[in-house]
Amino acid sequence: MNDKREQWLAEEARLIILRVLAEEVNESLNSNLLVRHLRERFGIPRDRPWIHRQLDYLREMDAISLVDAETVKIATLANDGHRHLRRELVIEGVKRPSRPGE
Repeated sequence: MNDKREQWLAEEARLIILRVLAEEVNESLNSNLLVRHLRERFGIPRDRPWIHRQLDYLREMDAISLVDAETVKIATLANDGHRHLRRELVIEGVKRPSRPGE
């Protein structure tokens, strides 16, 4: 896969991860469930190590918090992640959400 496509896919997946976390009552999910969401709901078939790299990136950007739980990571949406979803903040490397109604 070429670098531009891989970069686009990572940026898209990071936005999806933020959106999926926002859908949860406690705004948290483990990486196994995120793998399933990305594959089954959004057609992004990537393995857990790839998802972990995206989660690590989102943590570095203060969009989520992460807890290591043996072989999985538990991600929780952070304030900057909320702000990105509301288009109040731009997080580099994460696809910009569409405006409401688009």
